[in-house]
Amino acid sequence: MAILDILKLPDPRLKQVSAPVERFDDELRAFVADLEETRQDGPAAVGIAAPQVGRFQRIVIVDVSGRPKTPNHGYLVLVNPEIVHWDGYAIGREGCLSVPDYTGNVIRATSIRLKTQDPDGREHEFAMEGYEARAVQHELDHLDGLLFVDRVVSRRTDLYRRKVYKT
Repeated sequence: MAILDILKLPDPRLKQVSAPVERFDDELRAFVADLEETRQDGPAAVGIAAPQVGRFQRIVIVDVSGRPKTPNHGYLVLVNPEIVHWDGYAIGREGCLSVPDYTGNVIRATSIRLKTQDPDGREHEFAMEGYEARAVQHELDHLDGLLFVDRVVSRRTDLYRRKVYKT
């Protein structure tokens, strides 16, 4: 396994749209292991997307199980994920490994239904709410070349310089 380099804003590759995964093989599973090691090496990251490390395929990892009292599905590797339904909205503060110096207020759906595959190609559906739904939406944005800074209502009033980035 290896810790991969994380692309950071203003790297133009972060704007690239990712392609669907078509091959579910040992190479994919090895990449997922490297992606997870990279996520764990980052400062308190609950998610990471393949495009953040320069691989433009529709793969994300999300794990919000470390947050007490947060409803969640545990550690998830989502391959070719697609939100098929969303409901409600709320503003929440977000940060990103690819935007290490800032956090920002972003409007997201409060609940989603997601169709996805796992690294073996099996299909799954999840109903998610709250923080887990927010984290998944944040990571899925990376697959479409979007960062949270693209979604803040106002860069003047909803974007904040980090005081300390905990490592």
